[in-house]
Amino acid sequence: MKHYVTFRPVDEPQTSDVMDVGMSPQEHILAVDDDPEIRRLLVDYLQRHGFRATAAADGAAMFKMLELERFDLVVLDLMLPGEDGLSLCRRLRARSDIPVIMLTALGEDTDRIIGLELGADDYLAKPFNPRELLARIRTVLRRARALPSSIAQGEPEALARRLYFADWTLETVPRHLIAPDGVVVNLSGAEYRLLRVFLKLPNRVLSRDQLLNLTQGKTAEAFDRSIDVLVSRLRTKLRDSGREPQLLKTSRGDGYYLAVEVRQDNA
Repeated sequence: MKHYVTFRPVDEPQTSDVMDVGMSPQEHILAVDDDPEIRRLLVDYLQRHGFRATAAADGAAMFKMLELERFDLVVLDLMLPGEDGLSLCRRLRARSDIPVIMLTALGEDTDRIIGLELGADDYLAKPFNPRELLARIRTVLRRARALPSSIAQGEPEALARRLYFADWTLETVPRHLIAPDGVVVNLSGAEYRLLRVFLKLPNRVLSRDQLLNLTQGKTAEAFDRSIDVLVSRLRTKLRDSGREPQLLKTSRGDGYYLAVEVRQDNA
């Protein structure tokens, strides 16, 4: 039998807006949810599985904690009092590249798509199995660790603010892809990670296995073609999906490569 997170309210200490526990300075997870029992359950469960965990009741508490400490990932509820999770995700992505997993009780595809387009790295509907959330957290963290060192979150000194290729610009903090005509193109979390890898390693053929490892933090299976779908989506965003793409080219039998030079601006 599966055990799911429930929604029965329980009493909580007077310091309920921000609660921090954790034994070791490992990955630090910030869980943002207005339900006191879910906050309590998440902190306890994550701590028991080797993470440091902090819980916040709303967006104000979330940003307060982000100013005080470094976090490796945010679990963000969609339905929050005051400013909702989608708005908070947008604001968070404008200032940070920290991975985000969104939670919602709605289960609406539209909200899921909007959340991913705003830069969330994953999405999970309530009620959820804590084991599934734990697995998703570990997967997203593996993705972040698998990125080349200057791409990985947590090294702001090496993170270029803007990357220029052909007539395109990628603003890395808000994850804005700006087209040659000035139009801002929204990228999902997976599309952003893939583009960052290509921009970090231009004119270098990358196999499907390498791209999967760098963007998804796992070893590709023999018949896993998900990277092909992701490359196709990214080509569409880059207006490069014709019969002979000019930016993201295919090296038949080997993989893909970005066929242009890249400049960066740290200012």
